[in-house]
Amino acid sequence: MPDAGGTAASEASARRDAAVEGHGAWVAASVALAILSVSYGSPLLIVIGLKPITAGLGTVREVTALAAALTWIGTGAGGILMGWLADRIGVRRTVMFGAAMIALGLAVSSLGTVWALFVGHGLLLGFLGNGAMFPPLLIYVSRWFERRRGTALALISSGQYIAGMIWPSVFEYAMGRFGWQATMVAYGLFLLAAIPPIAALFLHPAPEHPHAATAVGGAARRERMLGLPPNTVLALLSIAGFCCCVPMALPQSHLVAFCSDIGIAPATSALMLSVLQACAFCSRQFWGWLADRVGGLITLMLGSACQALAIAAFLVTQSEAGLFAVAGAYGLGFSGIVPAYVLVVRELFPSSEAAWRVPTVLFVSMGGMAFGSWFAGALYDHFGYYAPAFAVGVAFNLANLAVIGFLLARQGLRGGMRPALA
Repeated sequence: MPDAGGTAASEASARRDAAVEGHGAWVAASVALAILSVSYGSPLLIVIGLKPITAGLGTVREVTALAAALTWIGTGAGGILMGWLADRIGVRRTVMFGAAMIALGLAVSSLGTVWALFVGHGLLLGFLGNGAMFPPLLIYVSRWFERRRGTALALISSGQYIAGMIWPSVFEYAMGRFGWQATMVAYGLFLLAAIPPIAALFLHPAPEHPHAATAVGGAARRERMLGLPPNTVLALLSIAGFCCCVPMALPQSHLVAFCSDIGIAPATSALMLSVLQACAFCSRQFWGWLADRVGGLITLMLGSACQALAIAAFLVTQSEAGLFAVAGAYGLGFSGIVPAYVLVVRELFPSSEAAWRVPTVLFVSMGGMAFGSWFAGALYDHFGYYAPAFAVGVAFNLANLAVIGFLLARQGLRGGMRPALA
C-alpha cells in the first residue's frame, strides 16, 4: 500500500521544483527589478543635489554627505528588521510600507533644515524605507532560484543602476528649474503612486524550502565552515563588505560634485554618473553569469580587484574624456560585488538563516558606504580637493582583497572552489 505521507511530500516537492526557476520566478525577479529601479532613485536626489542642498541649508559639504551616509546606515540596519518582518507578514506588505516611508522621508527632507534632512534620510528614507526594499527583495528572489541564483540576484540588484541611468539627468533638470525641495516632494509622490500597486499585484509568496533538508543541512553547516566557526565566517564577510564599500561610495556619492569642482558642467557631470551606472548595469549580468559558474568568492575577488584599479585611476585623471572612461571602467568592475556577497551567504548557510545573515552582511557593507560617503566629504572640506579621499579608498580596497583572499584560500583547501548551493 503506498505511503500517503510520502506521496504528498513528493507532490509538494514536485510543485516546488516546477516553481523554482520557472515562469513565476522570473516574474518575481522582474517585478523586484522594477521596484528597485524606482526606489533607488530616492538616494540619488542628494547625490545630484549635493552642492545646491549644501548651499540652501547654509552648511558645509560634510554635513550634506552625512545625510547621504545616514541613508546607507539606515537601509542596512532596517534591512535586518525588515528581513525578519517580511518572513512573518510577507514581502508584499513590507515593500508597500517601505514605499510610503520613502515618500514621507523625502517630504520631511524638503523642509529645509539640517535636522529634517537627517531624519528624513536616515530614519524614514533609509531605515524604514529602502531597508524594507533592498534586503527583503534580495532574500525573496534568492528563494525562487537555485542553479541560476547568481544571475537572478545580479539582475534585481541592477535596479540601482537602472535608477542611476534614468534619474540623474531628470533630477539635475528638475532641480535647476524647480529647486531641490520641490523635486524631492514630486519624486516622493511618483514613487508612492508607482510601487504599492506593483507590489500588491505581483509579489506572490516564494516557494517553500523543504524543512527536513534545511534542518539537516543547517545542523551540518553550523559546526564548521571553511574550517572556521560559521559566525567567524560571517564576521569576515561583513568586514570585507565594509572595506570594499568604503571606496565604492566615493564615485557614487561624489562624482557629480568632483566633476563640477574641476570645471565640468553640471549636466555633463550628471551624464557621467549615468554612464557609470549604465556600464554597471551591463556588466552586472556578466558577473551574475560568472558567479553561477565559479562561485561567489571568486567573483568577489575579481570584482574587487577591478574596483581597486578604477579607484586608483581617479587619482590621476582630470580631463573630461578621461573621467568618462574611468567612470565607465569603474562601473564595469564594481557591479558584481554586492550580489556576490548575497550569493556567498546563500552558498554557505542554510536557507532558514538567510533572513538575518544576508541583512547582517548588507548592514555592515552599507555602513562602509555610509562611512565612505561621509569621510570623502570630510576630507574634501579639510583639503579642498578629492585626491586624499580616493587614496583612502584604494587602501580600504586592498584590505578587502586580503580578507576575501583568505576566505578563498580556506575554501580552496577544503576541496573545490565552488561550494554547493544552500
